[in-house]
Amino acid sequence: MKKKELAILLEQVEDLKTPDITEEQYTTPATVASELLHFAFMRGEIANRVVYDLGCGNGILGIGAKLLGAREVVGIDIAVNAIEVAQSNSKRLGVDIDYKNSDVREVVGDVDTVVMNPPFGAQRKNRHADRIFLEKALELAPVCYSILNAGSEQFLKAFVPHAAIVRFPVAFPLKKRFGFHKKEKKFISVDIYRLERE
Repeated sequence: MKKKELAILLEQVEDLKTPDITEEQYTTPATVASELLHFAFMRGEIANRVVYDLGCGNGILGIGAKLLGAREVVGIDIAVNAIEVAQSNSKRLGVDIDYKNSDVREVVGDVDTVVMNPPFGAQRKNRHADRIFLEKALELAPVCYSILNAGSEQFLKAFVPHAAIVRFPVAFPLKKRFGFHKKEKKFISVDIYRLERE
């Protein structure tokens, strides 16, 4: 499947109706999700693999992984409303995904690939949430694909010094979501990172 075809399919994924700012529930746009997933797919790390989607939200990354031929996908989120929306989206797109309502710190397993758009840790309640997700991802799988703030490479090199890091910059179209957002849509710079345990 081509990246553009995947993005078109992922446009059908519905957003959370009542996102929680304290949980940093921002939806991954279909264009960004398809970039991340196609990047992983072209490296042979999606098709026929066991993939975990940490902090799955509406399920877009896990659904995309399944559409690209993942053998098994597990979506994990602490928010019950996110799991419910993700299940509905999976049904709509005709993919079978196992969803678990869990704190990411409690997740165990030995999987092939982790995909995620973790909280960036911008909210007081979520300080350093990105670190928790990164640690867990590299505990679960030898390779992880993550969306992080642009310019996170130096932080990653210090935080996971024994990981091989590949950076891929993308524009993230952020739609007006919370009351403090001034514009209907703005583009923020983010990076997709591929992290591999060495």
